[in-house]
Amino acid sequence: MACILTQGRTNPCSDTQGGLLYVEFADFDTLGAVTYDVTDTDIITAFSGSPTWFKYELNSTANNFVENITSDGDAGTTYYEQVLTLSLKKLDAASTKELKLMTYGRPHVRITDRNGNVLITGLVNGMKVTGGSSATGGAMADFNGYALTLTGNEKTPANFFVAL
Repeated sequence: MACILTQGRTNPCSDTQGGLLYVEFADFDTLGAVTYDVTDTDIITAFSGSPTWFKYELNSTANNFVENITSDGDAGTTYYEQVLTLSLKKLDAASTKELKLMTYGRPHVRITDRNGNVLITGLVNGMKVTGGSSATGGAMADFNGYALTLTGNEKTPANFFVAL
């Protein structure tokens, strides 16, 4: 298979912002068949399944998404490690119970950033909670809540999602 480049990239305007607005979780294997944009297979336009998306609002700079590319020329392999780090404020019994369930599963995740981009992570293999903690600080202004890290390994980068 030839891996031929198709375009260059100009230096974009400095009109973007970092940060995540919210993330949504759906149970693994509920997306159904994926419909891709007719001109770009990196863009998802619909799912045939009926996933229920559970929204988690974010407002901390501690929330981020990083996609690490791992490629081995000798083995001829490439994969994308998707890492989502979340800081969810305020400990409570209901959240602890729900996050325990998330830890046992491997949900699909829909991430919305401050630029209006929506990414689907864990599309094929799901995302797994690989670390985290619940904590309350010693001082009145200290953090009280949950820190979670979810990791997924996929054959392709996270897809952009544009609902039609």
